[in-house]
Amino acid sequence: MQRLLRYLLLKPVLWAARRFDSSPDKSRIYDALTRLFNHIINNPGKQGPVIHFDAQNGKLVVFSDQHKGARNGADDFTMAAPAYLEALKYYNEAQFLFINLGDCEELWENTLSKVKKNNEAQFAAERAFVQRDAFVKVIGNHDLYWANDPLAGLELEALYGRKIKAWEGAILDTRVNGESLRIFCTHGHQGDANSDGNWFTKFFISRIWGPLQSYLRINPNEPSNNAYRKTVHNEIMYEWSAEQDHILLITGHTHQPVFESLTHIERLYRQMDVAKNNKDEETIKNIQEETNLYRDRFNNLALDYQKILPTYFNTGCCCFSDGDITGIEIENGMIRLVKWGKVNQGGGRMVLEEMPLAAITAAIRN
Repeated sequence: MQRLLRYLLLKPVLWAARRFDSSPDKSRIYDALTRLFNHIINNPGKQGPVIHFDAQNGKLVVFSDQHKGARNGADDFTMAAPAYLEALKYYNEAQFLFINLGDCEELWENTLSKVKKNNEAQFAAERAFVQRDAFVKVIGNHDLYWANDPLAGLELEALYGRKIKAWEGAILDTRVNGESLRIFCTHGHQGDANSDGNWFTKFFISRIWGPLQSYLRINPNEPSNNAYRKTVHNEIMYEWSAEQDHILLITGHTHQPVFESLTHIERLYRQMDVAKNNKDEETIKNIQEETNLYRDRFNNLALDYQKILPTYFNTGCCCFSDGDITGIEIENGMIRLVKWGKVNQGGGRMVLEEMPLAAITAAIRN
């Protein structure tokens, strides 16, 4: 039956996906981010909290996009689950604040009961942060259930042992060298016509459209699965953050780690620059092959990447197929992009990039 339905519905579903897809739209993203940021600042505790954070002594870790599933063939989290547990144990023992930045559960493809049953250890590890009042849960487009189901509050209380809210975002209010700095954390699907519309759109996508695509095994090419689209999405997020006044933006959603506002495409250019200087023909060839699909954008950005302000960061995800996870840390006045490797292959924490918050505020000021 599934094969028959897929055959009959493949073309209509793909047409609908193209017709109503989530191609990044700058004006929608700008409006949605600005509206959410202002709402949290002006009405803290409604759509998100404002958290007073000590930039020098405070400790923060941000993970997103676990997509916890049912441990079946479609569960992207299966390989990364051990690394996630190891990371949470480390951060809880070190007394970090944990912001779980959306798409924490894969509720397009699974019922909540299946996700709970197959991720008891992971929820227990998160619950340890809740018990310390050091846990902030943010909603993504794949776990919109937390925003639109009338029983969501009760389910959260049962899951974490006390009443908590799932927010649209959170803002860390801090000071660096006497200067005000706000760190805006949200999933990053804001402005996505498929996931950030009115209540009916959200209900339809999360409870009907998403499960239908999953059942039929039809991939509509959302940003997290499309190298070109997710790069453009990150660029728009960066452009918004660069136009704000002393604001850093941290998102997830695209599954593409970003540090100091450098998206994958800018990092490719920087690697190309180094490879040319070193006459590394193999690396040059590999980059050229990877950029064939978006050659014009790659060439246009090549002259500008060094001018980018360090205002945008992306956690990446906790469901890489090799078992790795990535996230953003702030500790001892430093912001870092970190990776936790697959547990049975050495694993452990690795700092991929880091930068003093003081250097960021100086770059923004200048």
